[in-house]
Amino acid sequence: MAKNYVGITDAGRQRSNNEDTFIAETIMSGRYIAACVIDGVGGYEGGEVAAEIARETIQSYLNNLGDNIISTLKEAISSANNKIINQKKESKHNGQMACVVTLAIVDIEQNKFYYAHVGDTRLYLLRDQSLIKVSKDHSFVGFLEDSGRLSEEAAMKHPKRNEINKALGFEDIGSNAEYIETGDSPFLPGDMLLLCSDGLTDMVSNSAISSVLISNKNLADKAKTLVNAANEAGGKDNITTVLVYNDKMPLKQEATKPAVALKKTEEMKTEGVKLSADKRTDDIRQPVQKKKSSGTVRLLSILLLLLLAALVWLLYRDYKKTNDHQNAVANTSVIRERNDKEQAFVESIDGTNNGEVFVLNTEPGTPMIISDSVLIYKDSLHIIGNGITLIADSSYSGPAFIVAATTKYFLLDSLTLQNFDIGILMKSPGLNLRNVQFKDCKIPVQYQFGFPPNTVINGSVHDSLFNFSGSTQNNY
Repeated sequence: MAKNYVGITDAGRQRSNNEDTFIAETIMSGRYIAACVIDGVGGYEGGEVAAEIARETIQSYLNNLGDNIISTLKEAISSANNKIINQKKESKHNGQMACVVTLAIVDIEQNKFYYAHVGDTRLYLLRDQSLIKVSKDHSFVGFLEDSGRLSEEAAMKHPKRNEINKALGFEDIGSNAEYIETGDSPFLPGDMLLLCSDGLTDMVSNSAISSVLISNKNLADKAKTLVNAANEAGGKDNITTVLVYNDKMPLKQEATKPAVALKKTEEMKTEGVKLSADKRTDDIRQPVQKKKSSGTVRLLSILLLLLLAALVWLLYRDYKKTNDHQNAVANTSVIRERNDKEQAFVESIDGTNNGEVFVLNTEPGTPMIISDSVLIYKDSLHIIGNGITLIADSSYSGPAFIVAATTKYFLLDSLTLQNFDIGILMKSPGLNLRNVQFKDCKIPVQYQFGFPPNTVINGSVHDSLFNFSGSTQNNY
């Protein structure tokens, strides 16, 4: 049987050395497939040294994964980071060396994969001929592309495309749990993973990559075709691809005819014979049978109409609640005109495709004036404040954020709310805070629950647990 994984690397057409490396092998006695792409950065030779340190360190962890695979992957990458930093301290020539890495562990038997990622190498999942980008680029241009502010074509041509803000060797990760991106996902029969360096994605579009992956070529030829495509487009950087394919056959369920249906059919045939005989011998009973059948149909029709009416009413009630809430907010925003910076912030929230908004604090110390409530209505949202302060306009006294009941998860990260009557008005219980300060806010967080009128309510409101800087944990 042909291997269901393959890796290939190429120096490209404009580089004399190859700072990329990869891992593509089975581990733990064949139980898992390890796939990894590492791209060295930091100048000639330095990136190559950093990439090799990372590859050797990661491989040393792969045959001792344990029960918590994600934890082991983070330990492996963190250890590689420490070794690269130590090597930089000892080296006189490679003081800028670093590398970016995407690592995946695939469990074919359990139809699942786990991953850890730092930098702008990428992890894609191909499912049902659709290519999905799993990892996030840890770069400014990558963030703009992921958040929908920059098209793929514009991002590929951007002059700062390769400027990254995370890499192994940049800083001591320590207890920074957010530095390494991790996750897991189902990996179904027929799915394929692509791990690659930016030497591929800077040269070849997602649609072109997808067309290669869904072609009838074998796995090795697909990997070679991707490398060739990047070279034909210019080959400006080293190119590395690793492919993993779930070659298990999808389970197919055969439809069987229920025995009950056969039994009912036989009963209907028997009843038909009986009715025919009755019709010949006693015609007086026939009108009675017709009247009974007609009455049953009429009753069922009435019940169906009542059920349909109830369903329409419920749908209309939910629609009206949502529509009234949105109209109220919309009407408020028409009355109060937002400033340019505030408007851009609101539009980035409304326009995000991945549930994440990054606030660019281009002028440290300069607050963003909020003149009206910012409505949060998405299912989940993560706002990264980058240390910025949101301060209430002198003429505004409402909440900074109003979080709709439809929002299940709302995370505020690294920002300050100042001078608001209410910092956050929550209509759902999904609030999460990380490095958030409330300055001169009369009510930092207020929960507002709505109940149907004239309805008996049963339930409870659980305490929220927050960590306060410089003190012990408190409930409130």
